Amino acid sequence: MPGRSPLTPTITYRYDGSFEGFLCCVFESYDAHELPAAIVGPDAPELSLFGVKEIPTDAERAARVARSIPSRISMEADALIRHAFLTCLPEKELVMLRFLRQGYRYGARFLSFAGNEEVWRLTEAVKHLLHEAHLLKGFIRFSDQKGVLVTTIGPKNFVLPFLARHFAERFPEEHLLIYDEKHHAALVYRPYESAIIPMDDFRAAPPDEEERKFRALWRAFYDAVEIRPRHNEKCRMTLLPKRYWRYMTEFSKDEPSELLKLRTIA
Repeated sequence: MPGRSPLTPTITYRYDGSFEGFLCCVFESYDAHELPAAIVGPDAPELSLFGVKEIPTDAERAARVARSIPSRISMEADALIRHAFLTCLPEKELVMLRFLRQGYRYGARFLSFAGNEEVWRLTEAVKHLLHEAHLLKGFIRFSDQKGVLVTTIGPKNFVLPFLARHFAERFPEEHLLIYDEKHHAALVYRPYESAIIPMDDFRAAPPDEEERKFRALWRAFYDAVEIRPRHNEKCRMTLLPKRYWRYMTEFSKDEPSELLKLRTIA
């Protein structure tokens, strides 16, 4: 519009929540010569301050933007953007768009701009993502559900893509289901095949008698290996954040009273 900078934030983009959809938001920003005030997913509440522009996902546009990132910026920038999309960074899409606009302007050297806010925020967010994925590789506890190893997690970041390879290599002959209740998705694995699928809800079946016994044995082992005089609650919560406890067998409190004897015996 006359008299106004084309990059003045005056509009909100709404997209379908996919990575390809985000790339189409990048395309639209350049095509329309505008920088949106916000980029929101399909479930975001209506915003009254700015108009909302619906951004459809177009495979050709998404592919053009995807090719441009490694060629015009760098492979490192491409990896950073793809990982950043899986993080819980607030307003991540807008930060990513600003990152890309500057990357297209300055090229590969842009990632060495340590004082740049977008570079710093995305780098820190990805560190948090990778750290959480690393923790969950050790914190996940499976239950045997008729031959399928099942578990539920509630991570801040979308870590399922990072868990897939780890557990496929560790349990190549097993059948697995890892349900992410926060992101409503599940990693489903059967020998040498895996997929991440949308799943609105999942409830594991109640454990059978054998499963309850193994859970009780694991709790008994956990209690037995502790050196009581050296108990340090603050250190434990630092190494094993409390938000993971509700998903871990050793912290659950639902064991049947008749199995409590196993603790004493152990």
